[in-house]
Amino acid sequence: MSTTNESCENLTCYMVLDVLERKAIGPICLLAGSVTLMENVLVLGVIATTVRLRQKPSYLFIGSLALADVFASCFFTTSFLDFHLLERRDGPTAYLFKLGGVTMAFTSSVGSLLLTALDRYLCIHQASSYKVLLTRRRALLSLLVLWCITVFISSWPLLGWRCPTELSPPCSRLFPYISQDYLACWVTFILILLALILVAYALILWKAHRHESSMTSLQGAADKGQARMRMDIRLARTFGLILLILVGSWLPVLSFMLVDMSITLTRTHQRAFAFCSTLCLLNSAVNPLLYALRCRELRTALRQSLKRLCDLGKCKTCNGNLNHTIHSTEENVSAVSRDDALTARTTQLDSIAEIVNNQSR
Repeated sequence: MSTTNESCENLTCYMVLDVLERKAIGPICLLAGSVTLMENVLVLGVIATTVRLRQKPSYLFIGSLALADVFASCFFTTSFLDFHLLERRDGPTAYLFKLGGVTMAFTSSVGSLLLTALDRYLCIHQASSYKVLLTRRRALLSLLVLWCITVFISSWPLLGWRCPTELSPPCSRLFPYISQDYLACWVTFILILLALILVAYALILWKAHRHESSMTSLQGAADKGQARMRMDIRLARTFGLILLILVGSWLPVLSFMLVDMSITLTRTHQRAFAFCSTLCLLNSAVNPLLYALRCRELRTALRQSLKRLCDLGKCKTCNGNLNHTIHSTEENVSAVSRDDALTARTTQLDSIAEIVNNQSR
């Protein structure tokens, strides 16, 4: 059904989900948001508490990705459920502020993925001078630039670049108060970032393939290659999975945004876009598994952190038992009768000996 003549003054034309669709999409958002938050907080905690990881640019980029996905899990989940399930009708400023948080989180996530891809590109193509080219200071500077750009771009609608007619009629059928020019600018920016990520991984695979081909020609035998999979094939499988998830999560959403700039979307298109937008949240849930927990050094740091927590818990248990023993001893001593001093001393010594014997069993 066309929505061309439908009024959007009270945001009704954007609240397109029926009761069954709300019951379906609500648990999806809550589960994906909770899992995304816990995973990325865990990654951030391990990197923040491990000095060795904090010194390496690669893990700084992974930490930036985890921070962006933490924001995405909070901003997207609350905003989406608040709008589509609770049907909260915010004014232009409140709505654009929430949308700006979601835009900042997802833009920073894709930007951090680009920095991670560029880090791997430098590690492969400039292996001898990698530590000189990418120092910790330069990594922090690049992260600062990335977050400043994403915050600046995300705040444009809030600063005044919005639909000139607001809701009479609306400029976009996907986002209230959003100008199509701004939507085109943001979509173009994200597509450029995704294209650069694809190029970076393609160059990494090309370099790995050349390296394996030269090694094979020098060895002159294929026995090693038969014993284990070639490095370029393993990288191709890994990067293929990464790019498949990345493109599969973002392409449907970006396609709807591009179509929205050329035609008037129907309610069916709007409902499909609402479900497709949750794919971006699912991508944020998968990112820690693809980029962080696949790193052996980070997994080792995670196991060490868990071991320290377990040891700390055991120490607290031991201290609790010791305090209980001392407290029980004091109670037994204070319960001794004052009438007979000799009997009191004997009772006290017997009580202490009994407690020590019980604790030693």
